[in-house]
Amino acid sequence: MDLMKAFTWKIILPACVKPKTNRLKPSSMSKVHVSKQNSLQRLALSDVSNPGSPISLHDLSSSLVGLNLHIFTLKELEVITHNFSRSDVVGEGGFGKVYKGFIKENLRPGLKSQPVAVKVLDLNGSQGHREWLAEVIFLGQLKHPHLVNLIGYCYEDEHRLLVYEYMTLGNLDNKLFKNYASILPWLTRIKIAIGAARCLAFLHEEEKPVIYRDFKASNILLDSDYNAKLSDFGLATDGPQGDDSHITTCVMGTEGYAAPEYVNTGHLTKMCDVYSFGVVLLELLTGRRSVDKNRSKREQDLVEWARPMLRDFNKLDQIIDSRLEGQYSTEGAKKLAALAHQCLSHNPKSRPTMSSVVKTLEPLLELNDIPMGPFVYTVGNDDVKRVCGEKNRILGSDENENNRGNKGEEKEEKGRRRRRKGRRQRRRIRVFRSRAVYSDTDLYKALGTSLYSPRY
Repeated sequence: MDLMKAFTWKIILPACVKPKTNRLKPSSMSKVHVSKQNSLQRLALSDVSNPGSPISLHDLSSSLVGLNLHIFTLKELEVITHNFSRSDVVGEGGFGKVYKGFIKENLRPGLKSQPVAVKVLDLNGSQGHREWLAEVIFLGQLKHPHLVNLIGYCYEDEHRLLVYEYMTLGNLDNKLFKNYASILPWLTRIKIAIGAARCLAFLHEEEKPVIYRDFKASNILLDSDYNAKLSDFGLATDGPQGDDSHITTCVMGTEGYAAPEYVNTGHLTKMCDVYSFGVVLLELLTGRRSVDKNRSKREQDLVEWARPMLRDFNKLDQIIDSRLEGQYSTEGAKKLAALAHQCLSHNPKSRPTMSSVVKTLEPLLELNDIPMGPFVYTVGNDDVKRVCGEKNRILGSDENENNRGNKGEEKEEKGRRRRRKGRRQRRRIRVFRSRAVYSDTDLYKALGTSLYSPRY
C-alpha cells in the first residue's frame, strides 16, 4: 500500500504512457496493409496502436466495414448536439465532455431517429488518440447485450468524437451515491451486478481476451429497465495469450478500484478486473464509495474497512447499506459478501473467474426471504398531479353535496373551501413525494423476473 500512496490518483495516467493527441490529418498518417485480415477475426488494439506499425484512419474505416459503424462529420454532430450546447452536457470524464443529442430521420440511410450520447475528446485532457482508438476498436467490433452500443465516430483534423446509444438512467455511480430521492432496491442491485459480470465474462472469454482495466460504478450505464451496460473502453487492452500469464504496462485506472498487485508491479491480468468487480460489489452492498475522504480516516478506504467483516456474518449488519432499511435477502447478502471477499483476495489466483461470479450471482434473484415492508419509490410529478386531482375531485363533490343552502353563505363557504383545498393539496404533494412507498418484494411478485431479467 505504500507504493499505492505514492501515486497521484484520480485517473492514474503516468507520464510514461500519457497519450498525446494525434493532430495529424488522415492523409499524413503512415499506413499499414490490413486487407489480409480474416473477416471473422477481431482486429486487436495492438494491431493498430503499436508505434512501429500505426494504421491510418482510412485503413481503420476499411477494416471496420460491415460492422454498421457510421462515420459522422463534425458538422453533423454539431447539429445533433445543438452546437455542443452546455445545456446538453450529461457527463464529463477523463476523455472529455459527453453531450446528449438527437439524430433525426433521414440524416443518412440506415440510421434511425434516436437519442444519442456524443463524447468529445478534450484536447487538453489526460486522454487522447490512443483512448479514442481503443473505443472504436473494441466497441466497434464487440457486441453483447451488456455492452453499450457504439453507433459511430468522427475524426476531422485533431477532433476525435464518439457516438453511443443514449442510456436513459445514466450511470450506477449517480444512481447509487447521488440520487437521494429514490434508493436502489436490493434486487435491482443484484440485477445490475449480474449484467456487469456477464459482460466482463464475455470480454475475458474472447478468443483474443480483453482486459477492461477501468471497471467502476461510473462506467456502468443503465437503460430504462436497469439493464447494465459497460462503457468507456479507453483504457481497455488486449489480454495475455498463449503461455503468457500477464502483460506488463504502466499503471492506469482509478483510485480504490485497481488491484494491488497491478499497482505494485504493473502486471495486468484478467484477475485485476475481478478485483475491481469485487470493489463494485462492495459498493452495492454498503452504499459507500470505494474512497470517501469525508469519512473518518479508518473508513475512507472501503476495502480496508469492510473486508474484515465480510466473512463474519454477525457483523454484516454493520456494513450493509442502512438506506435499504432491512429490505434485502439475508441469505443473498451473506452470499454476496462471501463473493466480494473472494474477488478482493490479495492472492490473484484465489479470485474466481467472472464466469464463476455469474453462476454465483444469478440464483440470488430467486431468493424469496426479503422481508415485507416499505421501500422508498419516487412517484413522478404526473402521477402526483393525477392522484391529487382525483382526490380533490372526490373531496370537492362531497363538499358540494353537503353545502347546499343560502347563496350568500355558499359563496363565502366556497372561498374558504378553495383556500383550504389549496393548503391541503400542497400538503398532499409533499406527502406523496416523501411517503410514496412500495415493497421491493411486492414489485418483484407482481412483475416477476421480467422486472429484473434483461430483455434480449
